[in-house]
Amino acid sequence: MMIGLACCSNSNMKAIRGVMVAGSVVLLAMSIWLVVDFLGLRAAGDTSEMLYTGSWMWYAPLNIHLAVGVDGISVLMLLLSSIIVFAGTFASWKIDPLPKNFFLWFCLLSTGVFGFFISIDMFTMFMFYEVALIPMYLLIGVWGTGRKEYSAMKLTLMLMGGSAFLMLGLLGIYWHGTPEGGVHTWNILEISHNASIDPSWQNLLFCFTFVGFGVLGAMFPFHTWSPDGHACAPTAVSMLHAGVLMKLGGYGCFRIAIFLLPSAAQELAWIFIILTGISVVYGAFSACVQTDLKYINAYSSVSHCGMVLFAILMLNQTAMTGGILQMLSHGLMTALFFALIGMIYGRTHTRDIREMGGMMQIMPYLGVCYMIAGFASLGLPGLSGFVAEMTIFFGSFEHSDFFHRFFVIAGTSSIVITAVYILRVVGKVILGPVQNEHHRELTDATWWERLATVSLIVCLAGIGFFPNWLNETIRASFVPIIDALNSVF
Repeated sequence: MMIGLACCSNSNMKAIRGVMVAGSVVLLAMSIWLVVDFLGLRAAGDTSEMLYTGSWMWYAPLNIHLAVGVDGISVLMLLLSSIIVFAGTFASWKIDPLPKNFFLWFCLLSTGVFGFFISIDMFTMFMFYEVALIPMYLLIGVWGTGRKEYSAMKLTLMLMGGSAFLMLGLLGIYWHGTPEGGVHTWNILEISHNASIDPSWQNLLFCFTFVGFGVLGAMFPFHTWSPDGHACAPTAVSMLHAGVLMKLGGYGCFRIAIFLLPSAAQELAWIFIILTGISVVYGAFSACVQTDLKYINAYSSVSHCGMVLFAILMLNQTAMTGGILQMLSHGLMTALFFALIGMIYGRTHTRDIREMGGMMQIMPYLGVCYMIAGFASLGLPGLSGFVAEMTIFFGSFEHSDFFHRFFVIAGTSSIVITAVYILRVVGKVILGPVQNEHHRELTDATWWERLATVSLIVCLAGIGFFPNWLNETIRASFVPIIDALNSVF
């Protein structure tokens, strides 16, 4: 996509849109084919830990390889990313100014995300992680709204700080994750199969890696960059940022921190359960007191992404499966929210719920879509949120001790709090009386906006009605991690 866009000599919007639509359609088609082929190989009996693997030497002195491979979780994350890139392309149909430059940086951001999910070499994974972060500063600082320069700088500095912690953790795993007399390696599978890192080192490295990835996952108290970044980012960037980029944090936590450092995960999980439990409840309460639609959804994302990390830290297959389902559900749901907020803001020029009302009378299509997104967020049966959250809470409740069950009960309270702020917005903005008579002249969604929203709604309902194949695909991919955790005892 990036090459095709860069080589496009005609810079008018029609040509730019054509290139982006073609690229996003091809990307989505390839992701769907990958999932179908992956499931076919699994059904045929291929039980390899990773499929479609390949490794090419990149920097011999440090044994760095461009090593790739995917399991069931990876292919689902790739599919999620391609769906949001597709929807984000249509949500940015009228982007201005510098549309060509915007889409170039948008494609670079997408490249980092895709590279991260297919990497099984820690160094190349970290490199793609950084590639995904760098474009955020310009995308927010140039094309954002409000305090965009402040938000872009705050986001960049905090995520780069998390990257510093992460790099220390990865270097420690590289040096201490090699059997005596062996060759140092960055390959995740080789380390997991052959290495046994000293438990005392594991504790330190687990803190570095989990905090490093946890910053991107908006874990309390490192979450403060997220609401400002979301609120000031342009629509498509908010969609990709909250829908996919924040999922890199959860993905990295289980792929590296828990898989490669299982002893430390067993010993230190309780500390991070407290922090993520605070994220879940604090994010929901914070959303209740916001008046800006984007800030409401941003704090909601802090709560829902906290639930992802919370589930992963439960260290059992059911809860962690629910955590991945939550990543998929929240990615689609929050992308839909941010798309709709951008469409409403583009018409009303305000995101303040005190200045809006009667959207169902003025823009019925957008109003109905917002209600569907809200119902998915509060866990209505038949939509993806219900499947994900129930799996998390059932799996978490498998722990019979008071500590775990206390935080599970506290986490379930977020469902009630979520219902409060969702129903508040729906009642005020969507179903309430018209606050501004000038809004009666506004138009409803265009065809490209309908295409973007329908694609996300269909996926939300698809997960809600047909979760079994997702559940089985994810559970099978957690078997090596569960085995690593069980080997500690």
